[in-house]
Amino acid sequence: MNQPILRLALQKNGRLGQKSLVILEKAGIDIPDFDRVLKVRARNFPLELLFLRTSDIPEVVSDDAADACILGQNSLMESMHYLELQEIRQLKFGKCRLAIAVPNGSAIASVKQLHKKIIATSHPILLQKYLYQHHIEAEIIPMNGSVEIAPELGIADAICDLVSSGSTLHANNLHELETIFSSEAAFVVRKNLDASKQAILDEFLLRIDSVVNASRLKSVIMNAHTTSLPAIEAILPGLDSPTITPLAKPDWIAIHSVVEEDEDFWNKIRKLKAAGACGILVMPIERVIY
Repeated sequence: MNQPILRLALQKNGRLGQKSLVILEKAGIDIPDFDRVLKVRARNFPLELLFLRTSDIPEVVSDDAADACILGQNSLMESMHYLELQEIRQLKFGKCRLAIAVPNGSAIASVKQLHKKIIATSHPILLQKYLYQHHIEAEIIPMNGSVEIAPELGIADAICDLVSSGSTLHANNLHELETIFSSEAAFVVRKNLDASKQAILDEFLLRIDSVVNASRLKSVIMNAHTTSLPAIEAILPGLDSPTITPLAKPDWIAIHSVVEEDEDFWNKIRKLKAAGACGILVMPIERVIY
C-alpha cells in the first residue's frame, strides 16, 4: 500500500520560494539537491515539493494537484480560487504592501483624485475591490510586470503595485499615495483534506511552527548580583520565567531568558545593563515548540 504523501507547491523563482526552502531545511526536512527539476521528494518526510509559477499555484492547489502551498497573501487574494483555499498560518517573512503610487510632481495628491483616472496594476482584483469600497471609478490596466514605467509611457496616471523598501518607486520617480493591502507569506491548504494527509500536515506544521516561533526570539544569558535580580526579571520575564543559576562568585548568578527581537530589543539590552547585568550573551534559537 502506498504511503500517503503531502504535496506542497512553492514559488519556482523568487525570494518567497528561496525563503520557504530555508525554513524547510531548518525544520529538519531533507530536500535533495535539484536543478531545473519541477518536482522533488523529501528524503526523510512524506513530502513532495512542486515548483511552479506564482500565478499557477492557487489553481494547482484548488484542483487537488497539490495539497498546500506557501504563497504571499496578496497572490492568494488576487486569485479567483481563494474561496476554495484556506490560509492557516502567517509565516513572518515576505512582508510587503500593495500601494497606489503616482509620479513625483503629479497633481494627484489623494486617492479620491483617482476618480476617472487610469491606474496600471499587477493586482487588478484587489485594486478593484479597494476602489469599489471607496466609491472611486477608475480605469484599470492589468500589467504582469514593469508596472512602474506605465506613467512615464503615458498609459496610466497612477500605478498599484507591490512595495517592499520603496527603492523601486524612488528609482522610477514615483511616490506612494496609500497602502491598500498588507501582505506576508502564508501557509495555505485546500479545504477538506482526507484524514491521512491531515495527519502528515499536523506533523509538518509542528516542525514549521517551531522554526517560525524561533525566528523572532533570542536566547539571552547574563551575569548579575543577586540584588539586581528583581529589576532584571521585570525587564526579561522570558517565556515563563528566567532560569537562575548560582555562580562560584558569592552572591552572583547567571540569568537565562528568551527575548523577542522586536523594535524594543536593544532598548531592553540597555535597560539590562543599567539594572546591573554584565557579560550579556545574545544567541540565536533554532526551534521553539510551545
